[in-house]
Order: sequence, then C-alpha cells, then structure tokens
Amino acid sequence: MEKILDACCGSRMFWFDKEHKDTVYMDNRELSDVLCDGRTLNVKPDILADFRDMPFEDESFYMVVFDPPHLEKIGDNSWMAKKYGKLNELWPFDIKQGFHECMRVLKPNGTLIFKWNEDQIKLSEVLDVIDYKPLFGNRKSKTHWLVFMKEGA
Repeated sequence: MEKILDACCGSRMFWFDKEHKDTVYMDNRELSDVLCDGRTLNVKPDILADFRDMPFEDESFYMVVFDPPHLEKIGDNSWMAKKYGKLNELWPFDIKQGFHECMRVLKPNGTLIFKWNEDQIKLSEVLDVIDYKPLFGNRKSKTHWLVFMKEGA
C-alpha cells in the first residue's frame, strides 16, 4: 500500500530514493531528453495525471509532496521548462486547486510538504491565494520548504 504521493514528481530530483516503495510518483507529462549540459532528463511518473484533478479517493495518503512548476516566464522548449514544468497566467487558480486536491487526498492529520522557488513569483503571493497556513518551513532562501497538516476528523 502506498503511503506517500509526490503530486508533481518531475525527474524526482530531491528524492534520495527515487523508487521509494511506499510512494506514488505522479506528473502530467512524460519526457526523456538530453539537456544542454549533456545530462539526461527523465520524467517517468507511475501515474500520468494533473495535480488539479487527482485520480485518487479522498483520504488516500499519509503524506503528499507538492512541488508544482514555479516559472511562468520561460520558453516552452527551454531546458528549465523541461526540467521544472511551466506555469501560465492562470497559476493562482491552478496552485489553489492543487492545494485543494492535495488536502483532499490526505488522510486526517496527514502531512503536506510544499516546495516553492520564488525566482519569479513570491511565496507571499502563493500563500495569498491558498486557503491553508503552513505550520513551519524555511523563509531565508529563494527555495522554500513548507509543512502543512490536514486537520483531523
């Protein structure tokens, strides 16, 4: 039984164990490409699905990792878009819907780990559009890790 969902796994860059047995890796794309520096980029999710409309029952996971695309102003075929995905002008709606879906599939008292890089969009802008408050996280760098907990039943 899988206990963890990575809702936007990409190439699983931050995972120490990229094949963790209790994790479902989900993304809305599959990709295999060689980047400009010669490294191979592989995006191979277990499930192809959109974080705004997840194909899981309510309260399915103990933990959800949510690392959505964070860049809006990049070329569609740039290596950054290939590596991280790309937002569009509807990003506030998309991120809000993604948070809603992450919380929906979390079990009561489950943990949501959220990663955001504020190179183009500030973390404060993201926090303004979602309906949840983080418990804790880091705030002194451009890449933020925040922890949320779904309220118990």
